[in-house]
Amino acid sequence: MGTVSQVRLMQLCSSTLPVGGFTYSQGVEWAVECQWVTTEDDLRNWLIDLMKTNLQQLEIPVFLRMAEAYKQGDHLALQRWSDTLLAYRETSELRQEESNRGRAMLRLIVDLAIPVDDELRPIIAKTQTAGFALAAQEWTISIPEAAQGFAWTWLENLVIAGVKLVPLGQVSGQRILMDLAESLADCVEKGLAVTDDELGSSSPALAYASSKHETQYTRLFRS
Repeated sequence: MGTVSQVRLMQLCSSTLPVGGFTYSQGVEWAVECQWVTTEDDLRNWLIDLMKTNLQQLEIPVFLRMAEAYKQGDHLALQRWSDTLLAYRETSELRQEESNRGRAMLRLIVDLAIPVDDELRPIIAKTQTAGFALAAQEWTISIPEAAQGFAWTWLENLVIAGVKLVPLGQVSGQRILMDLAESLADCVEKGLAVTDDELGSSSPALAYASSKHETQYTRLFRS
């Protein structure tokens, strides 16, 4: 991967990217509220579980298939995988988050002069993953590198949410990121090898936390 592509990947993974990721905790806020997550170790274990059951088995495999659909010009496949990812969001707030981030990513890549066919726009607007995959292709970022960046963005966002909510110190957050680096790399490698028959997510704790968060009395995050 060339130098410019490396810089583009860092830009795509930056927490300053205006897609609103920092406003979502994906159930962590309720997990803290009900005292499932109260310590650094609790947050680390929560994230490890989601990495294995959600990121590895759903997010990364779908990202790979979207990237391949762009390469092949297969709009029907992109539509199918966008719908599949949205269908796996088990609560209304998780589906809303997916759509909100998808629309934000679409606006961003259009503003950054990435060409987007009119027929693709409503598909990309459904999920941030579709826009991320398109940007990676247009900026000639390899699929493994892009998948690693995609996974890192997911992890960093949730660590930041946990640091704010528990609360934990910044050093705790950095320690969690350091500790999970090897697991994240392994998760991406395995996720890229998941077959269609193996693809899927089973995260009942996430689904329950998210459903309870929808009616949580006070909250800082949108999911």
